[in-house]
Amino acid sequence: MRLLLTSDTHVPRRARTLPGELLAEAARADVVIHAGDWVDVTTLDLLASHARRLVGVYGNNDGPGLRARLPEVAFADIGGLRFAVVHETGPAQGREKRCAERFPGVDVLVFGHSHIPWDTTAPDGPRLLNPGSPTDRRRQPHHTYMTAEVSEGRLADVTLHRLG
Repeated sequence: MRLLLTSDTHVPRRARTLPGELLAEAARADVVIHAGDWVDVTTLDLLASHARRLVGVYGNNDGPGLRARLPEVAFADIGGLRFAVVHETGPAQGREKRCAERFPGVDVLVFGHSHIPWDTTAPDGPRLLNPGSPTDRRRQPHHTYMTAEVSEGRLADVTLHRLG
């Protein structure tokens, strides 16, 4: 099962629309996960139109239209793994411990907010993944998103993709 992980798209504030490469990857994915800060409902509708299954949450920059359609935290069983999706996890220091305590029983936590790609595993806790941003790189050298595979209840081939 192929996954696309993205976050912090900030359309139309940081880009006019989602990158074509991201939309093409969404069409190939079995599940698209977006960890918040869409900024406009049109972007949600666009990504949903390319996705077979969409799991998303709202972020701190998302207004009432998005908050009416998306939860603050989403949980999904994907290929035998328990996923949680949330926008913000707090400071980097202590993140693994905090997230393991906040999300017991979760195998993978996808988050956003910082625009900084992240891939760690909490001791006795979830794998933590932040795909960065495909449209607003902030202080990062590249715009990014992630793909991954779930097979036989295992997460594999987690890949950070650079745009531009």
